[in-house]
Amino acid sequence: METLTTNYVARAEIWLCATTLIYFLMNGAQIFETLVFVPKWASFPPTHFKLLLDGNGTSLKNFWIIFHSLHEVIFILTILFCWKIDPVRNWLLVLFIFHIAVRVWTLTFFAPNIILFQKIAETQTVPTNLISKVSLWQKLNYVRVAIFIIISCGLIPLCIKLFSFRS
Repeated sequence: METLTTNYVARAEIWLCATTLIYFLMNGAQIFETLVFVPKWASFPPTHFKLLLDGNGTSLKNFWIIFHSLHEVIFILTILFCWKIDPVRNWLLVLFIFHIAVRVWTLTFFAPNIILFQKIAETQTVPTNLISKVSLWQKLNYVRVAIFIIISCGLIPLCIKLFSFRS
């Protein structure tokens, strides 16, 4: 590991703290959505699917697109600003790989199903396996949120490690 300047470590601390803070804010929003909003629309499919529609309900599409995009840009910048700090960089890369894996899962399973649920609300065309789809979505969402929380908790030891470079 190269000799680290105080300035370099300070910048790395700022970016790592920003990533950690945003990740925990995102977790808070996910927990709220999972415990409050999802049970509402999932309780009586397709009747409550109208809650998912843009303009008619509480569509969170724009919120999540902005929040995840901001978070991922900051996460990448954190990796760059921590690049010279091997143990922090390596664990950030591992956490980022897990994060991206869950995001791919989100984009390939969760998002398409929400879009399907929104279309059902608009057209009132109900597939035969709707209850099982909603139930599976809801159960897997608990797993997804738990994984995101675990990943964000993995940032805490990195913050501690990085702050130890001050002394």
